Amino acid sequence: MTVVPRSFVPRRLRRAVLPAALVLVAACGGSGDAASRGAGAPGAGDPLFPRLGNGGYDVRHYGLTLDYDPEDNHLQATAVITARATQDLGAFNLDLDGLKVRSARVDGQPARTARKGSELTVTPRASIGKGHEFETVVVYDGTPKEIKDEDGDVAEGWVETDDGAAGLGQPTGSMAWFPGNHHPSDKASYDFTVTVPKGYTAVANGELQRQRTKGDLTTFTWHNAEPMASYLASVAVSPFKVTTTRAGDLPLYIATHPKEAAATPRLEKLLPEAIAWASELFGPYPFSSAGAVVDHNTYIDYALETQTKPYFNSAPDDVTVVHEVAHQWFGNSVSPRTWRDMWLNESFATYAEWLWEEKHGGRSTQQIFDDYYAGKDPLSEGIWAFPPADPAPATVSDSPVYGRGAMVLHKLRQAVGDKAFFATVRAWVSEHRHGNADTAGFERFWQERTGKNLGGVFGPWLHGQGRPERP
Repeated sequence: MTVVPRSFVPRRLRRAVLPAALVLVAACGGSGDAASRGAGAPGAGDPLFPRLGNGGYDVRHYGLTLDYDPEDNHLQATAVITARATQDLGAFNLDLDGLKVRSARVDGQPARTARKGSELTVTPRASIGKGHEFETVVVYDGTPKEIKDEDGDVAEGWVETDDGAAGLGQPTGSMAWFPGNHHPSDKASYDFTVTVPKGYTAVANGELQRQRTKGDLTTFTWHNAEPMASYLASVAVSPFKVTTTRAGDLPLYIATHPKEAAATPRLEKLLPEAIAWASELFGPYPFSSAGAVVDHNTYIDYALETQTKPYFNSAPDDVTVVHEVAHQWFGNSVSPRTWRDMWLNESFATYAEWLWEEKHGGRSTQQIFDDYYAGKDPLSEGIWAFPPADPAPATVSDSPVYGRGAMVLHKLRQAVGDKAFFATVRAWVSEHRHGNADTAGFERFWQERTGKNLGGVFGPWLHGQGRPERP
C-alpha cells in the first residue's frame, strides 16, 4: 500500500480480493438433494466478484446475537435471517468465511448444512416456494478471522485491535463474522445484541435500544431500521466511552477509545456542522441517527464509512470526517449495484472533500482539479491507470475510483452549471434513497435531467483510457 500524506488511508489505495473457494456446494443426500429441488445461485453475478453474494432470495432483516470475549478472541453467535424467496428453493447459500456452524433451522425445522470455502449451503426439510418469507437460524462459534488482500497488508473482516476488535466489511469482510447474502445489492435492516465483559463497550450501527449489566457481562442492543448493505454493518468492541448528544434532530453517538479522548469534543462540534453542510448540498440526511467510532487501532491505517457511525482507526482530521459523512448519502443510502460501480461512492465523497476545502479557505475546487490533472496533488498518483468505471477486482479501491471519479463530477458541474449540478445531485440521492444504482443509470439520469448531451464528459473522463486532453 502506498501511504498518502494524511492521517488515514480511506481505502483508496487498497486492493480488494475475494477469499478463495467461493464456489457452489451441493447439499448432501440422494434423490431429495438440492440439485433435484432447485438451489439458489452461489453468487449474485457481480462483474468483479461473481461468486460474492447469493441468488434465489432477498434478505429483509438480520438479527445478530453476538457473545464476544476479547481476551481469547472468541465469538459465540446466532444469526436470525428473514428473507423472501425469489424462486422455488430446495437449498440456498449463505456466505460465511471461517467459524464453526453448530446448527441451522429453517422456519423452525432442522436443516442440513454443507461447507466448502466461504459457501454455507442450507438444505431445508421442505422446499421453499417462490414468494414465501422464511426464517433461517444459524448457530455458530469460533475465532473470527481477518481477511487480507493479496499483498497481505490490508485487513478487513474481524480485526483485532489493541484491546478489542472491530468488524469491518468492505468489500468481503462481513462474512468473517456473520452468515448472509454479502453483496451490496441485497440490503436489509439489522438488530445487534452484543454481550461483552463488563468494562467493554460494544458499538454497532443505528440507535442504542438497551444497555444492561448482569454479573460480569454487559449486553448492548442496537437497532438499524433503514436498509443497509452488509459491507456497511459493523460491531466495534473496546473500552469506549460513548457520548450521546444531538445533531439537529438526530441522536448523535460518539464512541471514543480512552487514548483518543481528545477527539470527542472536536467531533461534537464538527459532526453536526458537517452533516448540516452536506444536507444543504445533497438533501436530507438519510438515516435516523449519526455518529462516529474512534478506535485506537494500530493494525489498520484506514477509515471506513460504516452506516450511521463511520469507523476511524484513530482520531481523524476534519477532511477525513467529511469524506466519511458524505458516504452516508453516497455508498450507504445510495449503494452500488455492483462493485464495478464503486466510483459512484468514492467520487462524491472525494468531491465533498474538495468542496469542504474550498469552503474553509483552502484551494478552490478548480485549483484542486488542476493540481490532480497536473499530478501536483499527492493523492493524484496513479489516477490515470484505468477508467473510474472499469476497475479490476484487485484495483476496485485504487486512486482512479476516487480522484479521477471526483474529476468526472467536476467536469459535469462545468458542463451543466452550478444550479443544475447541485439540483441533479439532490434528485439523484432522493430518487435512489435506500436503494442501489449503477453507472449506466447514472449517465442516463444526468442526461435526461439536464437535457444535455454529456458524452463529452462521460466518454473521455469516465470511460476513456489515459489522461484526457483538456479542451
